[in-house]
Amino acid sequence: MKVKFIIFIALVIIVIGGIGFFANSKSSVSPSNLDGFAECISTSGAKFYGTFWCSHCQSQKKMFGSASKYLPYIECSTSDGLSQNQTCNDSKIESYPTWEFADGSRLTGELSLETLSEKTQCPLPQ
Repeated sequence: MKVKFIIFIALVIIVIGGIGFFANSKSSVSPSNLDGFAECISTSGAKFYGTFWCSHCQSQKKMFGSASKYLPYIECSTSDGLSQNQTCNDSKIESYPTWEFADGSRLTGELSLETLSEKTQCPLPQ
């Protein structure tokens, strides 16, 4: 009986530890201290094209928490959500989110903070 209890406790500890590890491994940076990082991305010449109805765009913004207000976000949807505005048509934006960087390169989809740091040369806060 004691052996089963010890095994059960060990499994619980392993499961809780695993959940904590994976929750923290996504990004070690807290959204609460990303203001400077988001501002750096903006001044780097990067552009973040998205739409209000795009779930991936919303997830990308959530990575930054309150610092998302500093991102170089460009809304591509018309207010009715049925078409794309002229700015994004002229920029040939075909999917959301699309990140365009100062060197002219583009990446689509949700990007990790690490990838954004690499592409913009903006250091992640510690």
